[in-house]
Amino acid sequence: MKNLLTTSVIALLAALPLAARAEYPEKPVEFVVPWPPGDLEDILTRMIADRFQETYGVPAAVVNKPGGGGGPFPGAVEVAMAPADGYTIGSFVIDVPMVGPYIGIPPLEGNPFDPIGIFVTYPFILAAAGDAPYKTMEELAAYARENPVTLGHFGEVTSPARHSLAMAKALEFEFSSDAAFDALDCNTLASGDADVINTTLQLIRPCLDDLTILMADTNNRIPVLPDVPTAGEIVPELDFSTWNGLFVHKDTPQEARDAIAKVAQEVMASDAAMQLSKDTGAEVYWLDATQSDAQMAKDADTMARISTFLGE
Repeated sequence: MKNLLTTSVIALLAALPLAARAEYPEKPVEFVVPWPPGDLEDILTRMIADRFQETYGVPAAVVNKPGGGGGPFPGAVEVAMAPADGYTIGSFVIDVPMVGPYIGIPPLEGNPFDPIGIFVTYPFILAAAGDAPYKTMEELAAYARENPVTLGHFGEVTSPARHSLAMAKALEFEFSSDAAFDALDCNTLASGDADVINTTLQLIRPCLDDLTILMADTNNRIPVLPDVPTAGEIVPELDFSTWNGLFVHKDTPQEARDAIAKVAQEVMASDAAMQLSKDTGAEVYWLDATQSDAQMAKDADTMARISTFLGE
């Protein structure tokens, strides 16, 4: 009898953790976008959140946490400081895992994040007002050698900003000044706050016909801008593109990662995502965690070339 009771108690205790452990997800999930609403990462992440809620029956919301000129890093810090349980998911641009660990922000040092997957390549461009006295990068270079030109960007340590500054070095000119903005859109150029802006096609689409697009920060020409050369066509060593993906803390359980990835992959293959790609010139796809790690290894080489041009 004593042995029987002991066996029963052991069996009960062994079963308790399994009974207490609920399947993921069991409570609301937040997708943190460290930019204002409206750009491609925001639209696609909202599509993921909606599908997540439909699939798993728990609330899922996008929370926009722009950095106030600090780029995506303040929002990334909030994800890094949240519990590593899969309920706070970062929708991050390339700079969070590739630049964040090296700019003196303690919560980001050592890169606390793992990719769930990369899902979009931005149609990043360098744009000027339509009446600007330059229509190409070569003309911009010639003008800027004799006149002040202000560059607007999303933060001086972000890779698109650094890439624009490296392009200037390669073309033997310098911007007279530069400034960071949370949003770079039609108003930025119309107000005169910047002469040239490094932004995405999505943000300047409403006034595209009134602008001059100097180059595309993409590996291939943007289909809706077939006459605009890529940076790599102008300076081959500075071939460049930017992306956005979903990231979680490195200690996040695998079951949470798998659940998030399942939904995100379905969304990127959807008709709605394909239509967004067609309408905006963005490349929409799904790279899983292993493929994302390989992409980031390739991007590290690009970052090194940019640093070389900047004399670092």
